[in-house]
Amino acid sequence: MTRAFVYLILLFPFCKTLYGQKINDSIALDLQTVVSLAKERSIASKQAITTRETNYWLWRTYKSNYNPQLSLSGTLPGYTKTFAQVLQPNGAILFQPVHNDNSTLALSFSQSIAATGGSIFGTTQLQRFDDFDRKDVLYNGVPYGIGFSQPLWQFNQLKWDNKIEPLKFHESKQAYIESMEQISFTASGYFFDLLLAQVNLQIAETNLANTENMLRIAKEKLEIGKISTNDILQLQLERLKAMKSAGIARRDMEIAGLTLRSYAGLPSSINIVLAMPPPKINIKITAEKVIEEAYANRSDAIAFVRRMAEARRDIAKARGDNGINATLTARLGYSNTAPTIGKVYQNPRNQQLVELDFVIPILDWGRSKSRTKTAQANLQFTEYAVEQAKQIFVQQIVTQVTLFDMMRDQIALTAKVDSIAAEKYRIASERYILGNLGITDLSIAFEEKDQAKRDYISSLRDLWAAFYQLRYLSLYDFENEQKIIYK
Repeated sequence: MTRAFVYLILLFPFCKTLYGQKINDSIALDLQTVVSLAKERSIASKQAITTRETNYWLWRTYKSNYNPQLSLSGTLPGYTKTFAQVLQPNGAILFQPVHNDNSTLALSFSQSIAATGGSIFGTTQLQRFDDFDRKDVLYNGVPYGIGFSQPLWQFNQLKWDNKIEPLKFHESKQAYIESMEQISFTASGYFFDLLLAQVNLQIAETNLANTENMLRIAKEKLEIGKISTNDILQLQLERLKAMKSAGIARRDMEIAGLTLRSYAGLPSSINIVLAMPPPKINIKITAEKVIEEAYANRSDAIAFVRRMAEARRDIAKARGDNGINATLTARLGYSNTAPTIGKVYQNPRNQQLVELDFVIPILDWGRSKSRTKTAQANLQFTEYAVEQAKQIFVQQIVTQVTLFDMMRDQIALTAKVDSIAAEKYRIASERYILGNLGITDLSIAFEEKDQAKRDYISSLRDLWAAFYQLRYLSLYDFENEQKIIYK
């Protein structure tokens, strides 16, 4: 059965509400279903998907820098009618009428070379000049030309982007998986908030019913003189406290239910009834395995490499931007001028260009050295910061694995305490009915039973929270023994 079909079955009561069924229908959900719904429907999951798409298009933008670029440019028309100053042979200036159209069209391509930072380019151009005053037309064109431009001793942005951008993209993909696992962790927290609220309400309503029953029995005993009025007053006080506890528990359950429905994207009209999660997770998880998978999968581990690469890039940039800057350009092709378009392409003349542009700093008062030293100091700082982050990274995993093992042991103890407290309360109730136990001891048994049940739910919460946290820290599915992947 596909996951979509399972969701359709789970969400079938929602559809009935839309067709006129009374509100407040109930739906039973377990922990795994709540987590799955949150991943599918929550605002947090949609935000994570949007962020992933944004990072994907940033990656596509980066990749496009290494692909050939083709462009069409021109000026159509380039019409001018004005007076322009014209310098005369004797140095004087005359303003002459100008009435012409100078239109150009060029088709150009370029291809960057990441290894060197240079580029090759080519073009074909056509220019038409119309002199309306003299009724003259002239064409000028470059049938084809090709060239090469190479910066010398300069910072190569393309080379460093080729090292860093793939890391950033891989980091973003793993960050998306982390976001989804964070949703699992958060949804499980809201699940146990509601579960504890429902258990508290159940406890409060049960205690109220038991207290009312005890009060009824106590009134009968009072009539035959087997108990004192003080016991009646104590039970009446217990009844009022139970009524207050039931009201508070009902309020807390409504708040917890609203929070869970809002986060998981469930209709507000649905009344959720949660199933108790299993008290055992029969999976062996070692710190070594979690650390191995974390270094292979986590965005933090990728960020360690990326941060060091960025620091080294900054040193290369500081050196490249402050030394000798030169650019070698070479171009060859053919050009021609003629009164008609066809003649432009007949017997064109050879066109060649070679030039070297350079800037050599002679005196900069130590600015170049200062920038380089600053970048080197930043690299040293980054090395220390990354090393510290790695230690915290590993320590967090070791601590969480230890906590998970402790919670697995703790859940068995709290389950035993819950069972004993429930049995103790049952015996205390029977003894009180038979008159062998005072109201004070009965109240103590009440409180111990309730607290034991709450402690058991808290232990369940801690166990599953530790489990989902380990999934988040490693991005590894320990149940199916495979890496976590989201499409």
